[in-house]
Amino acid sequence: MESYLFPFDSLICMLLGISFTVWFTLLLVFIIVPAIFGVSFGIRRLYMKSLIKLFEWATLRMERGAKEKNQHLYKPYSNGIIAKEPVSLEQEIHEMRRGGAEPEFDMSDIFYFCRRGVESIVDDEVTKRFTAEELESWNLLTRSNYNFHHISTRLTALWGVGVLIRYGFLLPLRVTLAFTGVGLLVVLTSVVGLFPNGRMKNYLSDKVHLMCYRICVRSLTAIITYHDSENKPKNGGICVANHTSPIDVIILASDGCYAMVGQVHGGLMGVIQRAMVKACPHIWFERSEVKDRHLVAKRLSDHVADTSKLPILIFPEGTCINNTSVMMFKKGSFEIGSTVYPVAIKYDPRFGEAFWNSSKFGMVNYLLHMMSSWAIVCSVWYLPPMSRMEGEDAVQFANRVKAAIARKGGLADLLWDGGLKRGKVKEVFKEEQQKLYSKVLVGSSEDRSPS
Repeated sequence: MESYLFPFDSLICMLLGISFTVWFTLLLVFIIVPAIFGVSFGIRRLYMKSLIKLFEWATLRMERGAKEKNQHLYKPYSNGIIAKEPVSLEQEIHEMRRGGAEPEFDMSDIFYFCRRGVESIVDDEVTKRFTAEELESWNLLTRSNYNFHHISTRLTALWGVGVLIRYGFLLPLRVTLAFTGVGLLVVLTSVVGLFPNGRMKNYLSDKVHLMCYRICVRSLTAIITYHDSENKPKNGGICVANHTSPIDVIILASDGCYAMVGQVHGGLMGVIQRAMVKACPHIWFERSEVKDRHLVAKRLSDHVADTSKLPILIFPEGTCINNTSVMMFKKGSFEIGSTVYPVAIKYDPRFGEAFWNSSKFGMVNYLLHMMSSWAIVCSVWYLPPMSRMEGEDAVQFANRVKAAIARKGGLADLLWDGGLKRGKVKEVFKEEQQKLYSKVLVGSSEDRSPS
């Protein structure tokens, strides 16, 4: 009996060996080697165009199926509030009083604040920035909408085929590439770290980082379009960008080398950090140092003062925002006095949601969603360098940079702090509204007093 089973077992082992050999050969030839030399065969862009045609066909099928069943297609939530040009608090109160009331406190003022409160609840422009962006059409992912795949039998079958492709082929491929990229990053940066400081070490470090980040980008089937590359950050400067996802780092680092800034971690992330800093002067802070603003500012200032060191990459929002807006920039990185290189990043949510809702998903769950999406498609704009103008403080400079990024990326420019994702409104914001209203009353009283 054993003599008959042995050839069969050998055949299975041989087939498995051949499969793994073919699998890694294809990875090496079509993905890893092109990543090393920074070239592309155009397969990902062809894949993206095919997906667009597929989504267009699926949208037509949904519309026909909905008409046949007399159903209404899902549309993103609309509150019906008509947007209007922003006006000052004083103007709005004057309009509510209809211009005929005494210039003092009036009972009708209460209705102004009540109305503003209700509008803020119905059309909350802050908390909706911390949830995934809505899609007008279905991208064949149930995480986008749970009802679309029940509209049509053909659509349901197509969704099933998509599940098999994404989880049966794309996910294993991407996981393999991710482990390859991270593994090479740890090993090769550790090896480069053995070289003495000098031009050779810097050259090898740049090549290793670029190669590994490009492999990691391919593990997400990321299709990135870079614009205005002549404005790319230069040594001795600070690169600031809007923040949507943890992968913003590899999106930018696959097109240029940066010095990272962050807190020291343990586990796998700690291993990666310790290996990276051997090859390149990244800036890692201990947990006890993060809250010491003077120490942080000094380390950043010392870094940018050395023009031989890579530009620092910073996300001044301090948290991930959902790809629709840019929120308040922390002023710390704008107090240093260095040249700032703004970068705008905008993702296309049709192919996969890049936003990380850290309040809802852990890192592992988030990465699983990313690697089981169709692709990650985004555009990156390098803006001209900006410097602090005479008489401009750090907050004004930060707001000017933020406005430029918002305009270029087609994002809403908001003054709110991204920290509202987990915290309450700071007292300073409440006091600001109180001061504005008190100025209306005080100003009115001054206008009324004899000269």
